[in-house]
This record gives sequence, structure tokens and C-alpha cells, in this order.
Amino acid sequence: MSSNQELDQKNAVLEQFRETRSRTLELVKTLEKDDFVVQTASYMSPPKWHIGHVSWIYEAIMSKIDKNYEFYSKEFSEYLNSYYQQFGVPHDKGLRGVVSRPTVDQIFQYFNTINQRVERFIESKNISSEEMRLIIMGFHHECQHQELLVYDLQHLLAEQYNPVKKNKISKQSNPEKRSVRINGGLYTMGYNGDDFCYDIELPEHKVYLNDFKIDVFPITNEEYLKFVEDGGYDTYKFWLSDGWEKVKENNWSAPMYWEKIDDEWHVRDFLGIRKINPNEPVCHVSYYEADAYCKWAGKRLPTEAEWEKASCWNEEKSEKTVYPWGNDKPTNEKCNLLESYVWGCSEIGTYPNGASQYGCQQMIGDVWEWTSSEFTGYPGFKSGFDEYNDKWFTNQKVLRGGSFATPEMSIRGSYRNFFRLDERWLLSGFRCAEDI
Repeated sequence: MSSNQELDQKNAVLEQFRETRSRTLELVKTLEKDDFVVQTASYMSPPKWHIGHVSWIYEAIMSKIDKNYEFYSKEFSEYLNSYYQQFGVPHDKGLRGVVSRPTVDQIFQYFNTINQRVERFIESKNISSEEMRLIIMGFHHECQHQELLVYDLQHLLAEQYNPVKKNKISKQSNPEKRSVRINGGLYTMGYNGDDFCYDIELPEHKVYLNDFKIDVFPITNEEYLKFVEDGGYDTYKFWLSDGWEKVKENNWSAPMYWEKIDDEWHVRDFLGIRKINPNEPVCHVSYYEADAYCKWAGKRLPTEAEWEKASCWNEEKSEKTVYPWGNDKPTNEKCNLLESYVWGCSEIGTYPNGASQYGCQQMIGDVWEWTSSEFTGYPGFKSGFDEYNDKWFTNQKVLRGGSFATPEMSIRGSYRNFFRLDERWLLSGFRCAEDI
């Protein structure tokens, strides 16, 4: 690489870094200082912690590249380390909200200091392509926490949150709900682009699929409500044993954030306390709930390989694309991601321009979609960063497609999200599949 090419690459990386950091600050710009320290559940984190952690991870990366790097503060590192044992014993996640120091002001000072350190680090060092990839991974890690921050802001504030940017959700006439046939055979699964991807999206490998059918749209509130009203949460036969235990233990009777007001189901979210919109994808359901619905409906969840083929395979050209619509980057005309700034799910049928070659819509954005696949490494998996992804290869299910809180730069058809089977504070929904 010539010196001019190296300079251009560094400038592009610096611009991406600044954009990512600005988006993080934009998410918390309208919060009151008291909001930053509150932890409303053991599975969420106070905004103060997110702001600090996405800064600390750059310190961890710089220390990997430069063995002489000195961390900003031992106290900060102990509090902001999420689960990396290689950097010391992490602070208890469930107790992040009981710590008053470092203060909110100190965290923002730290955020700005790390900005300066990262920029100097990129500008002054001879960084190899592999080291640059680690730095860019930091941007994508920050994107993940931007999404987690949105989940936590909904849990903390819901309709009281006042985003800097907010656009209207367009209304749709009722589109036809149907399924499409996908031919089976050998399919090469995994990321095949040239840009960044995580280690868990690699290597590409062949899988064999039987012929199957998959829904054009995610399951809607209207469809899921039929399951609720048919006694779905009262009938053990639809549920996995562990799932039924969760239903009884937690008194589940509907998706998270649903509540009955005057005998009608409402949802409380960023858009207010409102009647369930029948045409929006159902959201905030666990794997157990998605699986139970499928059993009730006489269908099943797709495997992640089936989901990826329905999303990214162009049968006419016999080629795989990065996104359902092709290889062009996401836009607001194709999908509902964080930069759409609608702060909620779009009705099904809103994005026909984002359809896959098979006609499946909204496979990127709106809600993450549960698959039946266990989260584990692909054959030939090699870790790109210790303790980042591979330590979670147990008791988790894969979700695909992103949500309305996912930043554009961090999603693609091969992206593999993963959560435990009972978690539902994330923006999670699903679509059904069937054997042929």
C-alpha cells in the first residue's frame, strides 16, 4: 500500500470513528442527568455505563495492538469492563446502577479523552491491516451498544424519551400475508463481502437444505393476538418444558410491554401508550414464545441457513448478495433501521423495495427474527478476538436481520445475533417456515 493509500484509509477510518461516536452522543443528548445512573433491571445497564464502556473497549483494543499502552484509570476499567476476564475481574452487571463514581461528568470527560487518544493512535502509528480491523471492530462494538442503549432507554423511559430526530411511520393497506417456496439443495452460508464482518459469520461453508416455505412477512400483532386469545399462554402443549416454566414463573400472558386497558391490549413504547397496531410485526417476544406460536400455528421457525437463503440468495443469477435487495448499502426506502428514526416498527408492506429475490420483505430492520438454530461456531471457526463471541457458544439461539434500533453500518444478511431463549427486552420477533 502506498503512503497516499494508507493516508486515505486512515482518513476514512477516522471519519467512520467520528460518525459512530457522534451517534452515541446523539442518543443520550436529551436525557436528564438523573436518567444516566438508573438501572431498571438486572439485564439492562444505565446509560452512564454504556457511554463509558464503548470508550473503554477502545482502550482494550489499543492495549492489544500496543503492549505499552496504559489504561486511563484502574477504577474506570474495573467498572466499565463487561465480561473480559483477560482485563481483570469485571464489575457485577446487576449492580452497575448502584455505583455513583465515576460520576456522569467524569464519564463524559473520559469519553472525550478516549476520542483524542484513538485519533492520535490511528494518525501516529503504523497499523497493519489486521490491527486496523481490530479498531474497526471497536466501531461495530459501539454500534451494538447503541442498539442495547435503545433497548434500555425503552425500559427506562419509553414514551418519555425525546429523541433528537424523529420521523413519522407511514401507514400501509393490508398486504397479502403468504409464504413462498424456497428450493433446497446445497447452499454456501456465511459472509461473502469485502467489508467488515464478525468472526462468527465466517468461514463460508456448504449446508444442505430441504425444500421449504417461509413467510413473506414477520408475524404481526394481529396474528400473534389470535394465539394469545386462543389461550396460548394457558396451554402447556404448545411450549417447550423450559419455556412453560418461564411462563408460570414470570406470569407471562402476552409479549413484553403489552398491557390490558379497558379490556383492550395496548403497548407502551417510544410512541406512547397506544392500542396494538395489528399490522406491525410482533415485538419483544422470547424464543420460547416464538416457538410456541409456531407450534400452535402448525408451523416452525426457520433455521438460520433457511433464513439466510431466503434473504440473500438470487436464484436467477445463482449468486448470494450481502442484503436482500442486492449489495447496495441500506437506505430508508429499503428498510427501517436506527437512521430511519421512526422509533418503532413499520407496518408490514412498508418496504417493497427491500424485498429479497424470493419476495420476502422486511428481512432487514424492524425486528430481529428468531431462528431455531443454536448459536455456535461455523465449521472451521477461528476467533478474531478472545472472549468476544466464542465464549457464548452455549444455550443461545441465533437471530437474524436487525431491528429499528440497529445502525445501518452494522447489519447485513449474514449477521448473527444471539440471545438466551427467555430474553425479550430486545426488539425481537419472528417469521414462520414450513416443510414441503
